[in-house]
Amino acid sequence: MAPVNIFKHGADEEKAETARMSSFIGAIAIGDLVKSTLGPKGMRLENANILIANTGMDTDKIKIFGSRVRVDSTAKVAEIELAEKEKMKEKVERIINHGINCFINRQLIYNYPEQLFAQAGVMAIEHADFAGVERLALVTGGDITSTFDHPELVKLGHCKLIEEVMIGEDMLIHFSGVAMGEACTVVLRGATQQILDEAERSLHDALCVLAQTVKEPRTVYGGGCSEMLMAKVVTDLANRTPGKEAVAMESFAKALRMLPTIIADNAGYDSADLVSQLRAAHQDNKSSFGLDMSEGTVGNMCDLGVTESFQVKRQVLLSASEAAEMILRVDNIIKAAPRKRVPDHHPC
Repeated sequence: MAPVNIFKHGADEEKAETARMSSFIGAIAIGDLVKSTLGPKGMRLENANILIANTGMDTDKIKIFGSRVRVDSTAKVAEIELAEKEKMKEKVERIINHGINCFINRQLIYNYPEQLFAQAGVMAIEHADFAGVERLALVTGGDITSTFDHPELVKLGHCKLIEEVMIGEDMLIHFSGVAMGEACTVVLRGATQQILDEAERSLHDALCVLAQTVKEPRTVYGGGCSEMLMAKVVTDLANRTPGKEAVAMESFAKALRMLPTIIADNAGYDSADLVSQLRAAHQDNKSSFGLDMSEGTVGNMCDLGVTESFQVKRQVLLSASEAAEMILRVDNIIKAAPRKRVPDHHPC
């Protein structure tokens, strides 16, 4: 469970609602953002002690499934309802005895327990999703509880401020000053669901690259610089290699030079001109030169500060090579001559 969450806003109403409801925690900078129901509208709570729970708070009415209760008067029904309310009141009192001022529950909170929480000055937030509850417990430093008999064993969550914020047309609950300061939510906005999904995938890839860079801090120059360096070395080796292996090596070098070409094409520049300039620069031993897409020219990646993760670059190279090798093996199998048929002397 990561302390980073992505909140998507926009797109068509039906699909976007599903995307919004899947986001529980969020943050603009430091903190979290909750999509749920806040008790009194516009409530602002400072120095919150949060109890996060997954328990039923909807038993203030009679719910007997597969059974039948026979009574001889409506007074008996009122007595049963009163007993249910007393049980719920005792449960709410046990929750309040934890010394909290904010209660967040995975399940629904009915009107009667919500009223009791309001009388005790406790903010009640209901119907949070499973992933949101787990992430909220992670970033606030609390535990998810389902029983409330031993308050001394329960670890509460803490944050400095809980308030309502509006993102688009949605009212969300903003948690700031949480125990895990690096918790955050990125809010994505888009006109269509496809744009939102593409933005989410791109952001997810960037976060994965960042995580790999933390594990393996080594970096290489970006902007097609690394690919052009590898292509130059492979080309020099192919020129010294006799036989058909040199043809395969030249094709591999050409494939490496396609990556700077794709970068230039995606930016809308003349890829043939830029790649030829980059190749000439590397022939002049300018080994740190790459494509500067801000200016549409060739520049020094060291001065521009354009780097990429070594681990990601290595994995891209290995995966592409393995895929090409597998395709070649399949082609060889298809091109192989079929086996000669021999007469079957042992029919069934």
